[in-house]
Amino acid sequence: MSSYILALDQGTTGSTALLIDQALTIKAKANQEFPQYYPKPGWVEHNLNEIWTATLNTIQTVLKESQVPASQIAAIGITNQRETTCLWDRKSGQPLFPAIVWQCRRTKDICDKLKKQGKEKLFRKKTGLVLDPYFSGTKIKWYFDTYSELYKKDISFGTIDTFLVSKLTQNKVHVTDPSNASRTLLMNLETLEWDEELLDILHVPKNILPLIQSSSEIYGKTKNVPGLPDGIPISGIAGDQQAALFGQACFNVGEAKCTYGTGSFLLLNTGSKIIRSHYNLLTTVAWKLSNKVTYALEGSAFIAGAAVQWLRDGLKIIQKSSDIEALAKTVSSSEEVVFVPALTGLGAPYWNASARGIISGITRGTTAGHLARATLEGIAFQNYDLLIAMQKDLGKKLSSLKVDGGASVNNLLMQFQADLLQTPVIRPKFVETTALGAGCLAGLAIGFWKDLSDIQKSWQKDEEFSPQMKSQERTIHLDKWKSAIRRCL
Repeated sequence: MSSYILALDQGTTGSTALLIDQALTIKAKANQEFPQYYPKPGWVEHNLNEIWTATLNTIQTVLKESQVPASQIAAIGITNQRETTCLWDRKSGQPLFPAIVWQCRRTKDICDKLKKQGKEKLFRKKTGLVLDPYFSGTKIKWYFDTYSELYKKDISFGTIDTFLVSKLTQNKVHVTDPSNASRTLLMNLETLEWDEELLDILHVPKNILPLIQSSSEIYGKTKNVPGLPDGIPISGIAGDQQAALFGQACFNVGEAKCTYGTGSFLLLNTGSKIIRSHYNLLTTVAWKLSNKVTYALEGSAFIAGAAVQWLRDGLKIIQKSSDIEALAKTVSSSEEVVFVPALTGLGAPYWNASARGIISGITRGTTAGHLARATLEGIAFQNYDLLIAMQKDLGKKLSSLKVDGGASVNNLLMQFQADLLQTPVIRPKFVETTALGAGCLAGLAIGFWKDLSDIQKSWQKDEEFSPQMKSQERTIHLDKWKSAIRRCL
């Protein structure tokens, strides 16, 4: 049997490739960033050819650095930025337009119009989602509204997972999984099929949509991929946040994780039960294994690590993202400074696409250190709002929260998060669990691992952050945050 699973994690700012063995040990890792494009205020785009090139480069780099022959790859798993919307020519496989990224707010007017028509309740009931520019459905509608000639062309739609599978199979396979399909505003949560009524409302032709299959099965095999032999099974797909839940071994009802990436995403396993949120959270598919569907509650903050990138690239007060912790530690507190990082609107539980970021409490004594600390605290405050809503829907307090993603290595942020939540925060030894989850799904499909218990016993804790902040200090922090949020809305 071949020795490794190749996991491809195609994120918002870069592509990552991992080689994973049966003990869930990372043999090698490669990452390459690619550009984001902002053609208008609130618009965010990607070049799909640049994404494909970055993916190929990471595959070649991880094989070269590990000195693992490509013949030792048993299967490929894919995880991806989710709602990002792609259209390509069905025959040639060539992208027709820049991809519209999940952060893009260009479809706000479409969403507002649908709300005025009284459609939000229907979409909420059928998809578990709210009518927000975040999701793929209104992005597809925007393409067709803007370029009406598309109705006459032979095209394919997909989220990034679908695009990558198409490229890996030389444009032979057009498929997605329920975790990604459930983010489109087009899939019925109960049937796990494309919903004809919703397609009609958004004027989306059904023939452009991929086949919805499970999250762990053989969809196709590699064909003419540079650096890879033909015939490697592609056998695992999950949206990045669901893949992280899987990679964190949150297989039981009530277990939750938070991923600190470009955005911040909190998911809670609700098992086979579809829980309808009363506090503006999303209901989504976590994964489907064989015929068994696992659902989740989700809260999303659009900006987390991206706020740190803004300090780096926009304000240039740090040279690299990892510098922020040291800068934040130059002050003992953020004083009165509060940063609401609503740089592309606010997600759950507010869902305000028009909201914009604010920094309050600035004085002549405010330094870059105060702003750095307030940025980290702003990320944690958003997650506090999400978890409180989630606990209300669940009807009980979580016993712990598992964390992952790039910013989870920041000890200052993790401790503040535990203090706000009054809940232990647990970080695994390997924090990039999105790729790990995709690899696990791929391996399960080919028998690389026998079952979920094989994966669960290999999961390892790195550090646990216990709440330490005094109640009075915590109340002061939360009052400042609530005041800042009111100004932002």
